[in-house]
Amino acid sequence: MRASKNRAKRGSMHISGAETICTEQQLKQIAQQYIKRALSHSRGNPDEVVITVERITKKPLDIPLLNTRTAKCSSPDKARQLITEFLLGAGVSARAVNAGLKVLYSKKHMRGACIMLSVSGRRAEPDRMRGVRVSRFGMTDSAEKIMTAIPGIKKSNIRTVTEAITLASKTAHHADILAEVCISDDPDYTTGYAASKQSGYLRIPCIKQHGDMRGGRVIFVRQDADITAVVDYLEKRPVIVSAKKVRR
Repeated sequence: MRASKNRAKRGSMHISGAETICTEQQLKQIAQQYIKRALSHSRGNPDEVVITVERITKKPLDIPLLNTRTAKCSSPDKARQLITEFLLGAGVSARAVNAGLKVLYSKKHMRGACIMLSVSGRRAEPDRMRGVRVSRFGMTDSAEKIMTAIPGIKKSNIRTVTEAITLASKTAHHADILAEVCISDDPDYTTGYAASKQSGYLRIPCIKQHGDMRGGRVIFVRQDADITAVVDYLEKRPVIVSAKKVRR
């Protein structure tokens, strides 16, 4: 689902988005849920809501759910510090960390994720305005049950967190991806995350001020990564996140 609002002279503004992999029997229920979400989002009322249903013909890759923990964080400044420490620990250079933070906190809104080389800090996504959209992912019922038992997650946010961890688990699974950092563009949701296969999924409260509509996602890849293959995996390879343990 993609919802947007038209703005004179400035093009469309993203309002809401969501997706999953489901059975044919679940389609009607999920479509109704997505339309309801699009029409009641804190970013405003959309002018257009597009529901796309696509049959998956390739067997989804079964990947593990990232281990999840919540950091102690009380301000955006502390969040920057936590992000920096996390990324440096994942093998991202200080230069690339600084470049990534500029993208994350930029006033310019990207529709998708930025791909950044982990040493030089150079952006490598094919289209900087569009970015890369991580797509074609879902979660097993057993993995979803684990989500409800994670400490510190409000019941009202469980859906948002579940979708974010599903996306992050897919992203971290690729061998050329070292880490990812995300800040939601939802002005009412101020918990972002940093994630990697080695360190798991770190929820970061107060990653931005309440009411801030800015958001971004940066994926850090190995300096010699095959960018075409990374983009193809993120956008086209179907995956199902299960409750099995991550192999490090």
